[in-house]
Amino acid sequence: MGRGLDRAGPGGGRREDGLTVTALPEPPPPDRVRIRFDPDGARPREVRVPAGATLFDAASWNGIAVDSTCGGHGTCKKCRMRVVEGDVPVSRLDPRAFSPDELRAGWRLACRARAEQDLRVEVPPLVTRPKAATVGVGRQVILRPAVQKRCVTLPEPTLSDQRTDLERLRDALPDLELRVGLPAVRDLARALRPADGGAADFTVTAVVVDDVLVDVEPGDTTGRLFGIAFDLGTTTVVATLLDLATGTPVAVASLLNPQQPYGADVITRISATMMDPDSLGRLTALAHEGLDQLVGEVCADGGVERREVYEIALAGNATMVHLALGIPPEPLGVAPFVMASRSFDDLVAADLGVVAHPRARAYVFPALGAYVGGDIVAGALASGMDRDRRIRLFIDIGTNCEILLAAGDRLLATAAPAGPAFEGAAIRCGMRAAPGAVEGVKISDEDVLLQVIGDVAPVGLAGSGLVDAVAAMVGAGLVDASGRLVAADAPGVPPGLAARLRLVGQERVFVLAARGGESGAELGDDPADWLYLSQRDIRELQFAKAAIATGWMLLLEEQGLTAADVAQVLLAGSFGSYLSPSSAVRIGLVPEVALLRIVSAGNVAGEGAKMALLSLRERAAAQALLEEVHYVELSDRPDFNDRFVDRLAFPV
Repeated sequence: MGRGLDRAGPGGGRREDGLTVTALPEPPPPDRVRIRFDPDGARPREVRVPAGATLFDAASWNGIAVDSTCGGHGTCKKCRMRVVEGDVPVSRLDPRAFSPDELRAGWRLACRARAEQDLRVEVPPLVTRPKAATVGVGRQVILRPAVQKRCVTLPEPTLSDQRTDLERLRDALPDLELRVGLPAVRDLARALRPADGGAADFTVTAVVVDDVLVDVEPGDTTGRLFGIAFDLGTTTVVATLLDLATGTPVAVASLLNPQQPYGADVITRISATMMDPDSLGRLTALAHEGLDQLVGEVCADGGVERREVYEIALAGNATMVHLALGIPPEPLGVAPFVMASRSFDDLVAADLGVVAHPRARAYVFPALGAYVGGDIVAGALASGMDRDRRIRLFIDIGTNCEILLAAGDRLLATAAPAGPAFEGAAIRCGMRAAPGAVEGVKISDEDVLLQVIGDVAPVGLAGSGLVDAVAAMVGAGLVDASGRLVAADAPGVPPGLAARLRLVGQERVFVLAARGGESGAELGDDPADWLYLSQRDIRELQFAKAAIATGWMLLLEEQGLTAADVAQVLLAGSFGSYLSPSSAVRIGLVPEVALLRIVSAGNVAGEGAKMALLSLRERAAAQALLEEVHYVELSDRPDFNDRFVDRLAFPV
């Protein structure tokens, strides 16, 4: 997977372009691995996860159903998978679940099988109809969705029993106090008596969301009950189709947020509505188009009709939610940063542009504040931040970085303006995580090893690659504590690395590779052909990490704590899933704790949205977080700027 600039056989030497030719060292262990899951009866799916992630977590993060009742703790022994390509050592618990022949055939418990290399894995079908689902960060959720189907056979009317159709239905469901609108009454009449004049069949299925009768379907349709969970991100939108009867994911799809042409971050999109009043309508339409496109994709992939989707749940930051609902976002962008509403009741899917069942309901996660939105509430729910007595930090790194601190019985939250560097924006050679993006960087005395998405020639630098590169350059002495890129003739700079220190105009840069060239391609003299990191790029990252570090440091100080007290750091979101913990510590982005305490939590906003669909109890817990979390506004702190400056330096 490595892509390097200098490649040669033993012996080394100096090329005409001044670069040192060295022998290729043994490659370091990968930071990320590929897993191809072959689920029984479903299409294979290939995913990329941090090295060391369990197969159970990798499957859960990517919507692949795995049998489990213990939440991944190794006690139920139901999460069976067979490794057919690659190697996973036998864990201590595997012999208790499998025979020696099964172990030799590659069978492992997914919750104990860590992926340290590329693998292909067979996933057996579910053998139980679960009463609980495992979602979030090892969370078990008791299945009690807001959507339920009740099949009833109504007594046929007679001259002596002239109750209305609706009265018969209400009497057959005495435990429900139904709210019934005119469309549902029409559905009931049609379901009982076919339009073609055929014989009436008084067996019907009532579809109820909360206490609202949304449909009455002829016959028994209780086996078809679906919902869609959305993570509406500023950069990426993800949809997961869920079978609400079993709690299992059916299909997952994602796309780049269609609002991207209006800016890479929430501030630029808010500014667009300020500059042009018509922009709000266009941004709302783009949000609707993206959400509905994903509905079409997951329904087609899962073999589900749109009208079988009865509820959707959506987690997003306050700006994305306001734009999706057509609410002017301008007050979010200027002090005192006021939302139109923290929560939105009685929404239907059509309010978000989603074509599903005509009366499908919609649940949108409530927000803590203008810059700690529903996506963070969903993430806090999924990671159990309110259910753990340990000192834990939750950091969702992005253009706007949200931070939660769980300290005993107290929860604190804040937001730090990180800027677009982590998304690859504002970086000279930056790009989003796509084939050709460098996602990992290792630097030795004479060589640079690049990990490139797709194993193709490098064309740009993703956010995780940016962090890796700067961390490696700090470690190699190419960047000093102040963030200054050293000169090529600085003392102690190895000749092979010194040859990569060039100028683009008057700006100092460090060349990682020949952009788009094959491994070992010569550099040449045209900067347009270089994949490099500039002094300005380093400053962009430096400002971003200082803002984030100031945020978590001030939260700790609010509770009289230090970094040494932190028991766990959860890195949330897609960026957090691929960020190297060692690099994050090396540049001071996260507290200096043992690397095993830094955990990639995955797409916890999407996991929280799934939990809200599957359990009314979890939905109530999300609402309760509004009262439990204390929000700390950084811009209101007189000492913020001084603290920010203190955190600019790189640890050396």
